[in-house]
Amino acid sequence: MFIIAGLGNPGQEYENTRHNAGFMVVDELAKKHGILITKRKFKSLVGEGEILGVKVLLLKPQTYMNLSGTAVQEAVSFYKLPLSRLVVVYDDLDLPLGKIRLRLKGSAGGHRGMGSIISCLGSEEIPRLKIGIGRPAVGDVKDYVLQPFTGAEREILEPTLKLAAEAITVALTEGFNKAMTDFNRGG
Repeated sequence: MFIIAGLGNPGQEYENTRHNAGFMVVDELAKKHGILITKRKFKSLVGEGEILGVKVLLLKPQTYMNLSGTAVQEAVSFYKLPLSRLVVVYDDLDLPLGKIRLRLKGSAGGHRGMGSIISCLGSEEIPRLKIGIGRPAVGDVKDYVLQPFTGAEREILEPTLKLAAEAITVALTEGFNKAMTDFNRGG
């Protein structure tokens, strides 16, 4: 079993914001593989199912971004999974919009949701997929991540969400190294 944890903020006001890119990828996986994310467990919305024969728990923490670690830790502890069976999906300001990047480990890179997970799990060795949202040309980063994607950005984002879902599918079925080789190009 794998846990795929998409990070974001709960509530309609955050639904289409840049900071919710992780939720969007998990929703794309759910749609593609017929998994309903309707149960409440581990301070999250969850859905259980299979992706090409691999059992998964899709997890969308409802703790708000900066406390995501508590929800992810509960799920990992409940299933007694090694961290290699967790994939965290989140937005990344340092990647251009339209790019994705898979990593087996690393720091939070300033992302507070990932920082919370690293802190709660006590390790940086957590597989992750980062969705590029780019940096604002001007203005505050906090405001930027909490704003919705523009129409033009959505046109770039939609195929990126599908690409991210495909990358996770490859990671689950063929291994994370294969997924990194296949999908970590450009950007």
